[in-house]
Amino acid sequence: MRHKSGESGAFLDLAERVVAVAHEGGARVVVNDRADIATLSKADGVHVGQEDLSAAEARAIVGPDAIVGLSTHTREQIDRALESDASYIAVGPIFGTSTKETGYDARGLELVAAAAGRGKPVVAIGGITLTNAGSVISAGASAVAVITDLLPSGDLGEIEARVRTFVRVLPALPFKV
Repeated sequence: MRHKSGESGAFLDLAERVVAVAHEGGARVVVNDRADIATLSKADGVHVGQEDLSAAEARAIVGPDAIVGLSTHTREQIDRALESDASYIAVGPIFGTSTKETGYDARGLELVAAAAGRGKPVVAIGGITLTNAGSVISAGASAVAVITDLLPSGDLGEIEARVRTFVRVLPALPFKV
């Protein structure tokens, strides 16, 4: 769950509502950047970037059983993340994206392959679409993070249909964190 602007109280209220609905449906929620909101809303974890709290600092806030994800953009960051307290590592942007300015150009499937099979699940992010998601999984990603390709119009019915298509098209992978 990502909420880059607005007040903390409103974000917490939204997170509590999202967590309640998600948990009712058997889904897990990971809050982006805000370990405090993740803890207070009873989310399942937090995802942090290179400029945020460290994985260890985030884990100290969310607890030993929570999910902690860590973004990486280079092989050096991957190596450090694999030694960290992170439950999984995100790599990217794999393809060009306009959703979030990371300061990094598209990294390509080679970065996925460099991170895969090294002891932690790998989530590929950045420019993932129905057309290229299969290649990302084939390169070794345990999962994909998708934003823009799910939101072509903002219509909830279209978003649901797009999610169902992703679930149908992508192989069922055992993503354990």
